[in-house]
Amino acid sequence: MSIVRINAITVPPDRGDELAGRFAARAGQVEKSDGFEEFQLLRPSDDRETWLVYTRWRDEASFEAWASSQAFQQGHAKPEGSSQPVASGSELWSFTVEQRTPSA
Repeated sequence: MSIVRINAITVPPDRGDELAGRFAARAGQVEKSDGFEEFQLLRPSDDRETWLVYTRWRDEASFEAWASSQAFQQGHAKPEGSSQPVASGSELWSFTVEQRTPSA
């Protein structure tokens, strides 16, 4: 059964577009990883400041291989010309998929 990793990132409202732009700039990197199944960047639609980065993986080993890869390190490096991080904090949540219903 698949596993899910969610990175809950605290982002001030005035920095949300910058965060989205950074993810767009590195689009395609995680998708190349063996065992990768799905990615979603979720922007809050209420007054929260927590964005969710959702990834689903075939298994724990696939996620660990991605997290220790050079592509991961490059994707999480401070962008050139950036003086400070967009996020003020983050927390990694881990889940095992118990049930899943694919779309029709």
